[in-house]
Amino acid sequence: MRPATLLLATGLASVLVAAAGCAPADDNTAAPAASGGSPSAGACAPAQLKTVAAGKLTVGTDDPVYPPWFNDNKPDSGQGYESAVAYAVAAKLGYAKDQVVWTRVTFNNAIAPGPKTFDFDINEFSITDERKKAVDFSSPYYDVTQTVIALKSSKIAGAKTLADLKGAKLGAQVGTTSYRSITEVVKPDAQPSVYNNNDDAKKALQNGQIDGLVVDLPTAFYITGAEITDAAIVGQLPALSGTPEQFGLVLDKGSALTGCVSGAVDALRSDGTLKKLEQQWLSAAQGAPTLS
Repeated sequence: MRPATLLLATGLASVLVAAAGCAPADDNTAAPAASGGSPSAGACAPAQLKTVAAGKLTVGTDDPVYPPWFNDNKPDSGQGYESAVAYAVAAKLGYAKDQVVWTRVTFNNAIAPGPKTFDFDINEFSITDERKKAVDFSSPYYDVTQTVIALKSSKIAGAKTLADLKGAKLGAQVGTTSYRSITEVVKPDAQPSVYNNNDDAKKALQNGQIDGLVVDLPTAFYITGAEITDAAIVGQLPALSGTPEQFGLVLDKGSALTGCVSGAVDALRSDGTLKKLEQQWLSAAQGAPTLS
């Protein structure tokens, strides 16, 4: 990480941890594995797993990736919540850090039907019934809410309700639940703008091309605290269809690894590792009211 960015991220992390209390909680509720039951520990040993590369665990993610999920676009660093989770899952499966191989796969390609170049992919994938038709998901490793951010000078900066966003031009990354939250929860009068990645979306926000950007809550705190300091969180959005949104690891449809990977995630939840990593990387400051 570049020195200036490191200072920003380190300072922000300290503030967020100190003011923790509003981050989505890990509620100890796990979804069942997408295929298979709960394999025995022996069946999940590296020697028994049919991975992309023998003796290695290949983990996919996008390029670029962003804090607080990854640091400095280096997924192999172990820094950032999702990087840390990936290595924790690998360790539960019996893989040392030097046995983990990273590969870059775009968000949409990772959840598209067809054979995968990874054993699992981690990139803030919300578990949805529609996506389950094309891929497997592990048990969830994080519960999340979607959040609207805007420049402090924006006409929606003081919005208190969903109705206050009706006339806003909103944007989000393509193929994400952030975009679905705009179309299904906010339902603004204007067609939302869609972007290939959050870098493009942030530029649009800074340039005044959109009034507000929808991202997950931890990303919202990082953007407003370390990247676009003249932006602020407007508020959190209600959950889609009234159900909690959860992130899961993506695997090939019908993957023989799904049960083992889900078992590793479940173990990390049970022993408190997921909670510790969340507190380390994703603890969120107060000041993100829910818009209703």
